[in-house]
Amino acid sequence: MEIAMVLMSSMRHGPCIHKLLLYYPVTDAYFDTPSYRQFATGYYLYREGMKWFWRQYTASMEDRNQMTASPLRADIDCLRCFPPPMIINSQADVLRSKVEAFGERLQCAGVEATALRVQGTIHDFVMLNALDQTGACRTAMDASTEWVKRLN
Repeated sequence: MEIAMVLMSSMRHGPCIHKLLLYYPVTDAYFDTPSYRQFATGYYLYREGMKWFWRQYTASMEDRNQMTASPLRADIDCLRCFPPPMIINSQADVLRSKVEAFGERLQCAGVEATALRVQGTIHDFVMLNALDQTGACRTAMDASTEWVKRLN
């Protein structure tokens, strides 16, 4: 939803957002990607689970195709307004392919996007108390904290 807020703020000439920190964001309502196939079952977030979440959000394909729901589908010109993001992604995550594609799309739009894929971990790894002291979580938290502190 934070991506939608950036896009809406730009369209409505709202407040300027300086930076954006994204942990494994949902960027598209499409379920046939390499990571959706590879991690479809047996991992914390799975393909059928994401389909369920999307049905709760909206069952309308027209709504799902809107850039505020699927920002990966936004025109390059709409993405040029984006503040520099840091995008942290996990290796074993159905969202991984689309998250990485979104970072690449932002770079194509001329946005200075920083991306980090943390190996050997699952979706929500920075939010799960059981994973708080893992190397993966600590690495992501250290990297994001340093990135936020840096002045641009």
